Amino acid sequence: MEWPREKRYERLENLPEEEYNKLKEKVKNSPYRQKFHIQPNTGLLNDPNGFSYFNGKYHIFYQWFPLGPVHGVKYWYHLSSTDLVTFTDEGIAMKPDTVYDSHGVFSGTGLTSKDKLFLFYTGNTRDENWIRNPYQCIAVMDKEGKITKNDKPFINKVPDGYTDNFRDPKVFIKNGKYYCLVGAETDDNKGAIVYYSSNDLKEWEFRGNLKTDFSENSGFMWECPDYFEFEDKAVLMFSPQGMEAVGEKYNNIFQSGYLIGEKIDFEKGEFKHQEFKEFDRGFEFYAPQTMEDNKGRRILIGWFGLPGTDSVTDKYDWAHCLTIPRVLELKNNILYQKPLPELVKLRKSEEEFSFKLNNNSVNLKNEKRTYELDVNFENIKAEKVGMKFRVGNNEETVFFYDLKNNELVFDRTHSGELTENFEGGDIRKCKFKEKNLKLHLFLDESSAEIFVNDGLEVFSSRLYNKMKNNEISFFTDGEIEIKGKLWEI
Repeated sequence: MEWPREKRYERLENLPEEEYNKLKEKVKNSPYRQKFHIQPNTGLLNDPNGFSYFNGKYHIFYQWFPLGPVHGVKYWYHLSSTDLVTFTDEGIAMKPDTVYDSHGVFSGTGLTSKDKLFLFYTGNTRDENWIRNPYQCIAVMDKEGKITKNDKPFINKVPDGYTDNFRDPKVFIKNGKYYCLVGAETDDNKGAIVYYSSNDLKEWEFRGNLKTDFSENSGFMWECPDYFEFEDKAVLMFSPQGMEAVGEKYNNIFQSGYLIGEKIDFEKGEFKHQEFKEFDRGFEFYAPQTMEDNKGRRILIGWFGLPGTDSVTDKYDWAHCLTIPRVLELKNNILYQKPLPELVKLRKSEEEFSFKLNNNSVNLKNEKRTYELDVNFENIKAEKVGMKFRVGNNEETVFFYDLKNNELVFDRTHSGELTENFEGGDIRKCKFKEKNLKLHLFLDESSAEIFVNDGLEVFSSRLYNKMKNNEISFFTDGEIEIKGKLWEI
């Protein structure tokens, strides 16, 4: 959607209340509004920010341009929760209202310290020649929920050798010292992560570029870095922009993934790791962020969208949402992603089913629009097994296991309205070679998240099909036993 620059930088606070109420009503009454995903009241939602557990609650902030479905001047919007299932709307957390964030409160992270929640973010500014100057800034939230921005940035310039693509601070504590990772682009257009260290969150020392072996087809900019450790292993997350597609890999416009390796030596800035792995094999997933909660769980939430693409809901003046929360577990050097267990609170009616198929298909009568589905494909003696959902009136969404080619395939070619400028087509695949197949699906009004074999792989997609098209079917070209449960949400 084309919006002139001046319109993208209009402020919500300058819009008459009557006009904004009309906009909210238009969005509220539009189709495709989600039932259990975080979504904007108006305008565009993108990166999750400041994800943390503080003062007995989870806190999640997100990037927000309130006036339309485009990337305009960004605010932080705030939600809190005791369980990450139901949320309290806390309203706007931060506005672009200082000299250091005049053109947008960009992405960042949270760090709990005693009775305070520190929020680190990139302040976006533009000068009279529209040249960008990013600043890394700090705000502090107290137990009453009041947020106060520090008077000055903690990093006030881009280091030599890097462009103005310098953003998304991730701050954490290791061995009694604070470290800050920042996503960056080098002067020769290579993606990078630089880091700083501090003893007091006030004075910061530039330590240089994190040294990795990820250099071939690694993109021009690494956004949204995150770092955490599992026992003797370390995980470095980021979202590379500019990777080229390789077979079934990297087919979205931009990617999100991770490197697993030895714990980073922050004295030398060296990271010994394995190959880059994508978090999600589907169509819309970007800029994920993690936090460790009071139960010791590492929980991830991602942006259920992508930069540089339109959305079917643009015409209704809103776009995008966040994924459901996912608990991360490290097994065999792979991050498994499992739906947050507390999501069982969403379940209503339960239906069990079982089938034996022999070179045929079976329909599961279903009128439910939003639901959770857990299904096991066992004793597989076939070259293809799978399922279709949101079926009816020439619409269907297809997911199957191609055992002949050892691939999982997700096909939304006939899934209803599609985004016109979506890159990479409407089929996604990944290599897969397992004896059995277990699918755990979460279907909201306009999305599907498919967890395969307890989170070994995940496929996420926004879907915009007709309201009455909700049938489910299972199919095979051989013999298969199917058992499952369906819960309305």
